[in-house]
Amino acid sequence: MDPIRQIRSRTVALASTNIDTDQIIPARFLRTTTREGLGEHLFSEWRYSSDGRPRPEFVLNTEAAAGCTILVAGRNFGCGSSREHAPWALLDYGFRAVISSEIADIFRNNSLKNGLLPVVVDEATSAWLLEHPGQTVTIDVAGGTVTLPDGRSARFPLDGFERYCLLNGVDELGFLLSRQTAIDAFEQRTGVGRAPA
Repeated sequence: MDPIRQIRSRTVALASTNIDTDQIIPARFLRTTTREGLGEHLFSEWRYSSDGRPRPEFVLNTEAAAGCTILVAGRNFGCGSSREHAPWALLDYGFRAVISSEIADIFRNNSLKNGLLPVVVDEATSAWLLEHPGQTVTIDVAGGTVTLPDGRSARFPLDGFERYCLLNGVDELGFLLSRQTAIDAFEQRTGVGRAPA
């Protein structure tokens, strides 16, 4: 995972509510254990017609979406089944953050473990972002803020451990491995963790 300190980008907006993980990445694309190539299938049912051609009216198929790394979505984003492939597909496509007024807990946890920043903002900020797609916003991980083009800021929740992992580009396993020396010293001192003789 790459460290995330600040994300500054134009936004892509999907105003739909209750976008579930099967809409993010349909089940037929879950046959892989890596994220490479999943971005091609992100929102597949909405992006492509039945013959595989891109639907020109879908926002990700427009010129305005090119290069955007922040997705703004309607409330209850990422609901449905637990599938790590959903944040993988968003990351592989090029998104680094998702902003919504509500993000499903399991999706949020999977996102944080994979380096996708889930940003939950108040309803007024969310509504403004959905009504003004393509605006450049700045997300500051250390400060836990989203700054709009006019300078207004909205706070979003991020606990200390989540913030530490994002800022340092480590997941839970990486964090534990970085503490290996201290863990070994504790086990030596206390006898905890030793295999029985």
